[in-house]
Amino acid sequence: MANAPLLEMRNIKKDFFGNQVLTDINLKLGEGEVLGLVGENGAGKSTLMKILFGASDISSTGGYGGEIYLNGQKVSFATPFEAIEAGIGMVHQEFSLIPGFDATENILLNREPKKGNVIAEVFGDRLDTLDRKDMDRRAERAIEKMGVSIDRHMTISSMPVGHKQFTEIARELSKDQLKLLILDEPTAVLTEHEAEALLESIRGMSARGIAVIFITHRLHEILAVCSKVAVMRDGVLVKEVPASETSVDEITRWMVGRDVKDVPAAAAAVSSSEDKRTILKIEKLWVDMPGETVRNVNLEVKEGEILGIGGLAGQGKLGIPNGIMGLYEAGGRVEFDGNEIPLNSPRKCLDSSFAFVSEDRRGVGLLLDESLEWNVAFPAMQVQNKFLKEYLGGLVKWRDEKAIREVTEKYIDELKIKCTSSRQNARELSGGNQQKVCLAKAFALEPRVLFVSEPTRGIDVGAKALVLEALKQFNKEKHVTVVMISSELEELRSTCDRIAIVSGGRISGILPAAAGVEEFGKLMLSNVV
Repeated sequence: MANAPLLEMRNIKKDFFGNQVLTDINLKLGEGEVLGLVGENGAGKSTLMKILFGASDISSTGGYGGEIYLNGQKVSFATPFEAIEAGIGMVHQEFSLIPGFDATENILLNREPKKGNVIAEVFGDRLDTLDRKDMDRRAERAIEKMGVSIDRHMTISSMPVGHKQFTEIARELSKDQLKLLILDEPTAVLTEHEAEALLESIRGMSARGIAVIFITHRLHEILAVCSKVAVMRDGVLVKEVPASETSVDEITRWMVGRDVKDVPAAAAAVSSSEDKRTILKIEKLWVDMPGETVRNVNLEVKEGEILGIGGLAGQGKLGIPNGIMGLYEAGGRVEFDGNEIPLNSPRKCLDSSFAFVSEDRRGVGLLLDESLEWNVAFPAMQVQNKFLKEYLGGLVKWRDEKAIREVTEKYIDELKIKCTSSRQNARELSGGNQQKVCLAKAFALEPRVLFVSEPTRGIDVGAKALVLEALKQFNKEKHVTVVMISSELEELRSTCDRIAIVSGGRISGILPAAAGVEEFGKLMLSNVV
């Protein structure tokens, strides 16, 4: 059809086991247009994109209602391969890369250029060899389209998380037939500089006629790069407007159905730590974590405070909690409440009343195919013998199902986790709600020290303040010492008592949260490697 839009979705409906998640969604997108699709976690954004991309968990749960048209032709993709063939690409919230392959191999997976040889001429093209030079050229072109620099020969398992995201995007850009690219929270794991590079890449795609559906909770990015904004709430499309005719505040109101207060100013969070005793002492810590530089960290944490750790990507902030908690090889000395804590022993840390909310919620934080009840209660059951009933004088122990359900429902209510019930599997939740389950699991341990890494990554604007407030309440009411690692300086300034900045694998300085942004910036750049 001559004047048909590139994409049209008509009256799209979807339910999961009787729970209606999408109701009569209608969207149009023209060639080269960039649509910002926004909404709170659980609003239905990812489900709508899975329908468009032919994801298996849509067809395996009864399919969907409504119609999809591509260039005026009705389509219904049974698998992602059919969507890719039609020119649709998708970069998911969670990575779909092969850890043991390098960037080039992942970018060109199943589309590798080959060269013939004598053996293949006799026995068939299955014995063709890979054309490594051509693979390198194609991968390099795709990476250049993003305007960023990543090592195309580095294996995925050794990459920092931001580079993994760029590898995913480069894989889609390397496809000649690409007409429409879906980006689901692509900047959630990127630094500010990396995110700006990606936005520039999106502008380039648009100029080349590639349409983009951009899902993000960073609303200023939507206004910076999108031609129009579509807002979803509770499975319904509530607003669609040109990006030039709206604002962050207005989009926020449409998303949550109410006014949302900004994260409180930094000064409101500040309390004095000077008179508190040192409860955790870190000396000469080094950590062997891919993509992170931790060389010689010396740090003292005061009892009952919220200490923030910030810094640029790769400078070491993520490596500190991962090394202390034994997820990566580490050396140095860690002393808690006067006793040395052995490194490279996760169980010793848990036995010492430490808890850790990892930045990698799916790889480290969750049992994806287990219920929320099991996710929340299992670590406390395993480490502390909580939520267990004893029989025959303690010879037999069995799960206390009532106590497990009660604690899970308590945190579902406090953290406003969107789910069908406490028995729903963690895999079925949106990314932001999975993050809240990770927090609930740590809270259930009732630790004395809580390390929480990137606690609001992938969480929408309506839930971000709620999560930060939950951390502050947990710190205040339970007298838990919190060490919060974040790439968002303003979150640290609004939540923490003091903020330590990591640069070049060392602590370059510690400032009160109320210190000026310029002072933090100087510390971030002081020892950059």
